[in-house]
Amino acid sequence: MAIKKSQLYSALWESCNALRGSMDASQYKDYVLIILFVKYLSDKAGQPGFRLKVPEGCSFKDFVALKQDDKIGEKMNTKLEAIKELNARQIGDLALPNFNDPTKLGSGRTMVDTLSKLIGVFENDALDFSHNRAADDDLLGDAYEYLMKNFAAESGKSKGQFYTPAEVSRVMAKLLRIDELDRAEHTIYDPACGSGSLLLRALAEASNPRVSIFGQEKDSSTAALAKLNMLLHGISSADIKVGDTLADPQFKQYGMVSTFDVCVANPPFSMKNWLASGMKNDQYNRWTANLLPPDKCGDYAFLLHLIASMKTDEGRGACILPHGVLFRGNAEYDIRKHIVKQHYIKGIIGLPPNIFFGTGIPASIVIIDKKNKDSRKGIFFIDAKDGFKKDGAKNRLREQDIKRIVDAWNAQQPIDHYCRLVEWSEIERNDYNLNIPRYIQPKDTEIQHDIEAHLHGGLPAHDVDEMQEYWNACPSLKVSLFNNTANGYYHLKPAKADIAQVIEKDPSYVSQNGRFSTLLNKWKAEIMPQMKAVGQGARPMELIAKWSESLLDNAKEHSGLVDAYEVYDVLLNYWADVMQDDCYMIANDGWTYPEVKALKSGKGDKKKAIMYDEIVCDLVPVSIVLAEYFTAETTKIAKLSFSIESLQRELSYLVESNTDVFRFNYDDEDDKPVNVKIADVKKAIKNAKTDGTTKEYLAILKLWESTYTKKEGYVSQWKQKCTELTEEVVAKYAALTEDEIKMLVVERKWLASVVGGCEALMQNVTHHITSDVTSLAERYEVTLGATEGKVNDLEQEVLRSLKEMGFTL
Repeated sequence: MAIKKSQLYSALWESCNALRGSMDASQYKDYVLIILFVKYLSDKAGQPGFRLKVPEGCSFKDFVALKQDDKIGEKMNTKLEAIKELNARQIGDLALPNFNDPTKLGSGRTMVDTLSKLIGVFENDALDFSHNRAADDDLLGDAYEYLMKNFAAESGKSKGQFYTPAEVSRVMAKLLRIDELDRAEHTIYDPACGSGSLLLRALAEASNPRVSIFGQEKDSSTAALAKLNMLLHGISSADIKVGDTLADPQFKQYGMVSTFDVCVANPPFSMKNWLASGMKNDQYNRWTANLLPPDKCGDYAFLLHLIASMKTDEGRGACILPHGVLFRGNAEYDIRKHIVKQHYIKGIIGLPPNIFFGTGIPASIVIIDKKNKDSRKGIFFIDAKDGFKKDGAKNRLREQDIKRIVDAWNAQQPIDHYCRLVEWSEIERNDYNLNIPRYIQPKDTEIQHDIEAHLHGGLPAHDVDEMQEYWNACPSLKVSLFNNTANGYYHLKPAKADIAQVIEKDPSYVSQNGRFSTLLNKWKAEIMPQMKAVGQGARPMELIAKWSESLLDNAKEHSGLVDAYEVYDVLLNYWADVMQDDCYMIANDGWTYPEVKALKSGKGDKKKAIMYDEIVCDLVPVSIVLAEYFTAETTKIAKLSFSIESLQRELSYLVESNTDVFRFNYDDEDDKPVNVKIADVKKAIKNAKTDGTTKEYLAILKLWESTYTKKEGYVSQWKQKCTELTEEVVAKYAALTEDEIKMLVVERKWLASVVGGCEALMQNVTHHITSDVTSLAERYEVTLGATEGKVNDLEQEVLRSLKEMGFTL
């Protein structure tokens, strides 16, 4: 059976992180990832087309054999050097971490235990990289990406710059028309490639996976990560060089920097002291003494290098830069003016704050395109700063945010408060200041208080009209909620407590809700056959792209009050959480009998049969099987559970309200009867006459006994029903046909979850309208006159109290 990526990656990270000890994550990652590489190398060696080789005695099994060896660090170094030497052509310049370094790994037994545990992490049977599960599934590459993201997050300020968040990389790749790269001679280049994640995201968008990629990285250990990243993604032809791109560019041709079809970069923000001696007049003509980026800020140095590295007439690229480059003065003003007048900049996208590792400041993507630059009318600005979600300590672009940016860019049409094309003349009038708020006005969310309404009551027309998007979608809703008076002020019709009910009953809102349900049903009818047609060898990533685009198109056409991109987000989130793993299982194994796991719980002799609702099946969860086939049985069990709980409450009440009767089992600390046992009660009843127990106490004891007996009867029935149902459920799993599995997974699991999530969006609309209308009503609910009257009343009450106490004013 195929494995679940999410569980595998999480287990990998938790295991690796637990072994890190006091070592910084930016260092520990080097050790983890090289062992991951050895595991991959061992699994893939000998397969057709795989170029790397494993020396004798250097497979992952040989590393496993070193566990608990007193010289484990030294021997691991020897094996890694042998692997590097045998594959010198591909990884000859790969910098290897020192596995015999006591300053990082501890000495003696500490080092032995740490390295033994590290190797043990990758002994997981699920980590079999000998083949991918589907044509477009990159199990290992995604595992590397997952670990890199977590290492970057843990590395602290200034040490997480080796990784560009995948969501930002995807945006950049999609904006650059990389899908047009369809030949091996096409090239992609990153002058500050870090661990190579941005390069790989760009390559993933290309039509031809054999497009050539090039990268340069200043830090040798980070460059080693990039080379490993390429190899673990199955790319052995990537050319990654080490060196300072600004001082010593490694890709040169005819005395100038080499040029490429597409350039991408996420350079260090505002790098200080980048300008080495003799660089003022750059020999590669990237900058001149008259257009020289300041020594204390290298942002424009990287941008100018990127521009010089693009092919003259058709090169294009994207660079992530801090917002300061858009408006700073002095030398940077001159450079910005020069670049703008050359018409190099095609677009600027403002990103949210705190999405990059190592810094919390917001940044922008500057899109450079030399193709057709002279016919370009201006720069297309997108203000995407508000589109994100919190993800731990960082912010993250959601699927809807990525899609919204890409769609806006492709359409090149203005959207209020979000994007528009700014012509060159307007930029010139603003003295080449490219600060995004100059051109994209944010939505005004400031509340404008109406003095008249505060004085005399009523709801200002301006405030009601601010909710025009609601009234456009539901024309009769405004009339259902408000009375319009002759003086231009409104009054709320229903009581505040009834606003939600009025909204839900409004004819136009009901109609809007119906149209939304219709679009979901239409999409379900369209997609269901496609989902059931998924089979072995399918390409899940292509499928979800098609399904999500279909849902978005339907939502844009019919959704009304519900944001179409939020509908899109529901599907993509569910894909990431559940559907992706399911589709890869099906692509690998087909719609086969779903594997049922964990029919026993506990360890060793303490193992016990688990309950029917504890059965684990990744593809077809037991809750779905129970709901589809065993509702009568689960209802009976639920009724028995309720009866047991009710009788238990009766027993507890008897004990708590008759403490003297149950003194035979007291808790010394609290002086309360606890843990009353049936044997003690029976004994007390039997010895009642001898002990002089009163008739009243005896009746209470007998009532407790009969209630307990009744409860135990229900418990016995409950256990029997549970055992029977567990056996029936296991048998049902084994008997499921392929058509039944498809129905359960597609209809009851996938579509039910997605449609349910979308319907919840419509419910949220009700809450939003209710909240907005309620807030407006409360804003002007108490007039100044009423407030003054209340103040006067309070003042008189204080004066009376003072007079009673003998004080006068």
